[in-house]
Parts: sequence; structure tokens; C-alpha cells
Amino acid sequence: MPTITLDDTITIAFSVKDRAATSAWYQQHLGFKELLAIDEAGWTELATNTPGVTIGLGDAEEISAASTMPVFGVPDFDSARAALEKAGVTFDGEAIEVEGMVKVAAFFDPDGNAIMIAEDLSSK
Repeated sequence: MPTITLDDTITIAFSVKDRAATSAWYQQHLGFKELLAIDEAGWTELATNTPGVTIGLGDAEEISAASTMPVFGVPDFDSARAALEKAGVTFDGEAIEVEGMVKVAAFFDPDGNAIMIAEDLSSK
């Protein structure tokens, strides 16, 4: 039995140098639709053609292939994090909350790959 419950969403997050240009590229070449762009959070999100899967673009000065991170949606961030920590999963610091939008935190798999969980707060 899994440690936590995931919802039916996943965001693949990319670090980018120019969110507007990268968003335009995804829209032009892959037909994705920009859902939101929040400059103060340094974040843009695009809908893909796959239900429940979005592409997230985050501001970054340095880019590497290791900057790609899957972000799994969870219905209850606090209980999901507590369950993962109880199971010995290591998190990369405290949770980050953008009020009224999202609560997120990154953790690592056994090989050090970063994964993130996120609770959508926009409908709460």
C-alpha cells in the first residue's frame, strides 16, 4: 500500500531563463495553452494535450537537465508530507506556500532525483 494518496494531476516543472519566450515556444510548437503566469512567483503554467498533465516554467539563472522535476498533486499536503517523512523520505527544506495558489515541497528518491508534491489551494 502506498504511503500517500496522489490526485490525478502531474506537473513537469522546468527551470527556464525566459518564461514568456519558453511559454510561447510550447504554445507555437506543441499547441499547449498558457493557464497562468504569476510574475511575483516566477511561475508560468501550461496545459498539455494530456488531461491532468501540465508544464510548469520557473525562473532560473542557471539551467541544467537536472533542473527538470515532476510535481505530483496531492489532496492534502500536510498529511502527505508527514507520511513521507515518517517513512524516512528526506525533504529539501520547508514547504513553500503561495497564498491562495499552491503549497509545495521537494524531496528526493534513493538516487537523489528531486520530486515535488503540491496541493492546489486555488479552490479552497
